[in-house]
Amino acid sequence: MSQGFYEFFCPVKTVAGYKALEHMAFELSARGVSRPLIESDPGVVGAGLVDTVNDALAADGVAHGGIFDAVPPDSSLAAVRAGVEAFRDGGCDSLIAIGGGSVMDTAKAINILATEGGDDIRPYAGVNNLTRPLKPFLAVPTTAGTGSEVTSVTIIKDEEAHSKLPFLSQYLLPDVAVIDPRMTLKLPPQITAATALDALTHATEAFTCLAKNPVSDAYATTAIRMVAQSLVPVLENPGDTDGRLELAQAATMAGIAFSNSMVGLVHSLGHAVGATAGVHHGTCMGIFLPVVLEFNLEARGAEIGELLLPLSNAETYAKTAAADRPRVAIDCIRRLKDEVHARCGLPRTLSETDRVKREDLDAIAALALDDGSMIFNPVEVELADARRLLDNAW
Repeated sequence: MSQGFYEFFCPVKTVAGYKALEHMAFELSARGVSRPLIESDPGVVGAGLVDTVNDALAADGVAHGGIFDAVPPDSSLAAVRAGVEAFRDGGCDSLIAIGGGSVMDTAKAINILATEGGDDIRPYAGVNNLTRPLKPFLAVPTTAGTGSEVTSVTIIKDEEAHSKLPFLSQYLLPDVAVIDPRMTLKLPPQITAATALDALTHATEAFTCLAKNPVSDAYATTAIRMVAQSLVPVLENPGDTDGRLELAQAATMAGIAFSNSMVGLVHSLGHAVGATAGVHHGTCMGIFLPVVLEFNLEARGAEIGELLLPLSNAETYAKTAAADRPRVAIDCIRRLKDEVHARCGLPRTLSETDRVKREDLDAIAALALDDGSMIFNPVEVELADARRLLDNAW
């Protein structure tokens, strides 16, 4: 890709901070709507987070049009159809999604049919097949990792075809991302860590892959610094609302970065392992990030070296010779993984997951080569390369 030209686009309004939820009523009224469908999943409802949002809305006299919480961990066409039915039955005019990546994906797909009509989103699959703005949509993330609250993509499982349908359009972007640390306070330690490493990977790949640009670089490096400085303190003090807010903002900034500059081989390998062995996506990201950075060193050594500053501090960066910075930066990521593992047991390798089988590595390598993220990796990947990287991550 020519570095002489780039595009950067993120029209999502971000409302962030403690009590950010209390601004939702204004954001709805500013868009001329007043009856949102609240969409979530059973875990988020059970944790009381939907109640927190409801209380914030009720304080300003907003009555929702129903709660749809039948979102599975891996979003599906069936869930989308059920969500659209709930939207219509409740006479809703907008959406509030409260949850992680699957909840956000489902809400984006529901919004397609809520706007366009019908009960089949498959004709809209692909790139830029939506032609007009969708219903007002507020996204309230409950994990600090996916960045889905600021991305223009959704992926929905087609159960009958045993495939996943991608949808990419600027119209899928939420209108508002509401970042409130109260939404992540109850995250278990391993999920806190895994989602933070997901955000770290989004930012790192955004900074090192082929479509990087100066604006996305600024978002990416800031997100990396936030994760590097806040993750371990939050694991040691889970009630640290300032640290929780830093991680949540990092996820959003990393989402903005990779939406504009894409991700690469870490995601290709992670998607393949997730599909084959059911390992959590963020866990996969943490496992593969240093391994892939080493693979990309020859092509992206200078960029990887620049990561040392946000991963450590100005003193370490200044004292490290330029030629040594890439290796030291990668070592910083490995040390962070070790610190995280010591505090919550998050797997650092494929073998530590206890889910990946060595006999499946050949199939995983082949599956990774078919992943679209591979296109933006700075080094071309052959099947033997992917297989070797899996061994390195074992």
